[in-house]
Amino acid sequence: MSILGLSLRLIVFYRLLIRLLLFTVFVSNYISFASEQQPFCHDEERLALLQFKDSFVINKSTSSFEGAYPKVLQWNSGSNCCLWDGIDCDEETGHVIGLDLGSSCLFGSINSSSTLFTLVHLQMLSVADNHFNFSQIPAAIGQLSSLTFLNLSSSAFYGQVPLEISNLSKLSSLDMSSNYDPDTGEKFLLLRNPNLKTLVQNLSGLEILILSYVDISSDIPDLLTNFTSLTTLHLRECELYGDFPPELFQLPNLQSLIVQFNENLTGRLPEFRQRSPLTTLRLRGTKFFGSLPYSIEKLDSLDMLDVKYCNFSGPIPFSLGKLTHLTYLNLKGNNFSGDIPSSLRNLTHLTTLSIGENQITGPIPLWLGNLTKLSKLSLQDNLLHGTVPQSLSMLVNLEKLNIRYNNLGGNLKFDMFFNMKNLTHLRLGHNNLSLIFGEENRNATVSKFKVLHLGSCNLRKFPNFLRHQNELELLTLGGNKISGKIPNWMWNTSKNTLMKLHVSNNFLTGFDQIPAVLPWVNLGLFDISSNMLQVELPIPPPSIARYDVSNNMLTGEIPPVFCNMSSLHILDLSDNNLGGIIPQCLGNSSSSLSVLNLRNNSFHGIIPPLCSSNNASQLKMIDVSYNQFQGKLPRSLSNCLMLEAIVVSNNQLHGSFPSWLGSLPDLKLLILHRNGFYGSIEKPKQDFYFSNLQVLDLSSNNFTGELPSQYIFHWNALNSIKSNANGLTYMGANMYYSTNSTTGYDTTIEERYRITIMSKGVATYFDSIQDVFAFIDLSDNIFEGEISDLFGNLKALHSLNFSNNMLTGCIPSSLWNLSELESLDLSRNNLSCHIPQELTQLGFLSSFNVSHNNLTGPIPQGKQFNAFDSSSYDGNPELCGDPLPKKCGNSQSPPSPFEDYRKDSKSILKKDWMFILAGYISGLVVGVVLADIAMEKTPGWFHWFVDVLSEWRKPRRGRRT
Repeated sequence: MSILGLSLRLIVFYRLLIRLLLFTVFVSNYISFASEQQPFCHDEERLALLQFKDSFVINKSTSSFEGAYPKVLQWNSGSNCCLWDGIDCDEETGHVIGLDLGSSCLFGSINSSSTLFTLVHLQMLSVADNHFNFSQIPAAIGQLSSLTFLNLSSSAFYGQVPLEISNLSKLSSLDMSSNYDPDTGEKFLLLRNPNLKTLVQNLSGLEILILSYVDISSDIPDLLTNFTSLTTLHLRECELYGDFPPELFQLPNLQSLIVQFNENLTGRLPEFRQRSPLTTLRLRGTKFFGSLPYSIEKLDSLDMLDVKYCNFSGPIPFSLGKLTHLTYLNLKGNNFSGDIPSSLRNLTHLTTLSIGENQITGPIPLWLGNLTKLSKLSLQDNLLHGTVPQSLSMLVNLEKLNIRYNNLGGNLKFDMFFNMKNLTHLRLGHNNLSLIFGEENRNATVSKFKVLHLGSCNLRKFPNFLRHQNELELLTLGGNKISGKIPNWMWNTSKNTLMKLHVSNNFLTGFDQIPAVLPWVNLGLFDISSNMLQVELPIPPPSIARYDVSNNMLTGEIPPVFCNMSSLHILDLSDNNLGGIIPQCLGNSSSSLSVLNLRNNSFHGIIPPLCSSNNASQLKMIDVSYNQFQGKLPRSLSNCLMLEAIVVSNNQLHGSFPSWLGSLPDLKLLILHRNGFYGSIEKPKQDFYFSNLQVLDLSSNNFTGELPSQYIFHWNALNSIKSNANGLTYMGANMYYSTNSTTGYDTTIEERYRITIMSKGVATYFDSIQDVFAFIDLSDNIFEGEISDLFGNLKALHSLNFSNNMLTGCIPSSLWNLSELESLDLSRNNLSCHIPQELTQLGFLSSFNVSHNNLTGPIPQGKQFNAFDSSSYDGNPELCGDPLPKKCGNSQSPPSPFEDYRKDSKSILKKDWMFILAGYISGLVVGVVLADIAMEKTPGWFHWFVDVLSEWRKPRRGRRT
């Protein structure tokens, strides 16, 4: 190398060295300058922070945020607290003005003596997403008068929100949300005293108010309409009620309004006069009603509109298509009608479109295929017709498609769904579709469904592509025409993932080869009911929660393995050919059972004890009717304190009336029809006996004595059942079924109670019973005595049957109070007197039978009575009038005054009784005069009364006079 070259290299090296030295000096000076600018915290504040830190333990499970970490761990006494994680200091004074300990894994209690409240210069405080061990929000928080930002959310605070927060007049952001138990829904914080109005009345500068899951239990105060700085108002699930102030929608800066899941909150959307910055509007699960106004187009910044399960109605406004920023639109569960407006084609940013459970008509629009950003499309439970357009296959980002329960028809090539690579949830069932599957399809092995609902799709066999599915969680093939045996390859389909299998209402006869235990290790819901299976009971895995094999031809006995299924809530083996005795050990698993239905089999022996005295039983319904059980009804049932329905009809049970059942607080339905029960029914020993009873059937037994009128005082439910304004509801047991499913399949399963009763003279099977249904049947026994007027108090009754007993006396006119009564059967007794004319006021009465009694006089005319034929009155020779051939004479005598007395306890007889008694017995002049006056008023009953007394005073054979 030349000397010149070496010199050049040395020059370059020295230049680099000089630059490095200069850079080092610059960095050193910068660090020194920066350290001079960094404030140094005050000793008393550092000490307060360290003491605050030491009052808690670190528990990583207390913070749910994925990025949570204990910020306080690096705090130490020898360093500048202004440099600590989560601390912000004022640059000039060095005072701590910000403390952010959100998601810091803190656990412990906090109270007003905490050193936190000595940090009086704090402007921002967040302790969200920790666990303060259900301690109250300390009143000392009012000392932090400089606070502008306060976040106490998701930190297990408990009790009444302190009034002192209302003194923090500088607050611009307040968040106390989500202090609740997400599993039970219990709210930890209350806003009662102070209430919401008192809390916020001094906080007029608020921009953000988030109180979701705080139990407010009040209306929304009108003063919030003056909070013109509000940008965010979140009051989700706060027990709000009353009318929502419409002016809140017009707040000039409001961007996010969430009041969902306040089921008693009502309101209407106002007419929007000017543009709004609102981006999020969520009213789901409230009672907002009316139509969506056309002026909703003014909300042109809306990104999310959620009115699911409200009471909106009318057409979907065409102007909704102008909200082109929408990504989420949920109109499900209202009463919207008409077609899907074509303007919605403009909503090209939509990722969710849900219009299910409305009254939408017309075909599925072809242009829906252009909304290519959609990941969820729900059109179920409407009145849509026509075919399923192939254009839906263009929705390449679609993950969930639900079009079930419509009137869609025609042939549908299933291949189109294989082309939708992201589709995991597909619900097509309960239309008039006929699915067509290609014989071979390469794409079938690529598509991985998690949810498939292909019920009532005219399938005749198990679709072959199912053999390639290994991620299914829910599979519904019910209501098809699948016949023969379940193929062997089905046992290998999604063995590790399948949680629900529904193949009911087909023509299945058996299994090619059934394994010892059903192979799906996580199976929770198994429904193979209403087929033609002629095998023994398939054994489910221990994970099973609902097992329904009803209405088949299954044989054999219940194996003891069912006793070990600790997750089993619903066991329905009804309507099969099963026999043997019930395993005694089944009572050991009844702590989890909600429904046990063994109806219509050939089981015999005794009913095993289902609830031990120390058992926290969940049993709500037991049906063992139409079997061959013997013995007595097990008294252990009195320990099943959640029982709502007991059905043991058509067995060989015996014994006296099990009055101890009256102590079951929730019992609604008791059917003992056609057994061997006997004896009189004792008077209730406690006031609450059968207080919730709605259906009572003691018919076709050997009960004697008087009708159990004494129970009427306790039948509160039969006095006051009212219709549900939100629609029909049914008696049944609800089971909450939760899984760790990636589909988020947490659901409530309703198992409706089913009974067979005599209704309007016909044995009728009810596969569901409305909550408002009330029924009494005491027929075919040996009851005697009179029908008490008290039965007229059971105003909720739909059916009353006392036929085929030995009842005497008159039909009480008080029965006209039974305004819901549809059926009244008093036939085959020894009833006398007239049929009360008041019964014509029973507007719903459609079945009436008083045949084979000793009734007299004219048949009531008018209204429903004009529809009853002569068979309703057969066997009463003294009755007259339509529809009988015997006509009543023109000089027909009115009902006797004595019968009027029976109908009215305040009648003339009652008023004049003492006068007659005085005149007849004492012979006093005053009494005779008064008696004569009474005779002029009521000569008929007076002569009757005199005759009776005369007979009573006559000497009788064998009696000393």
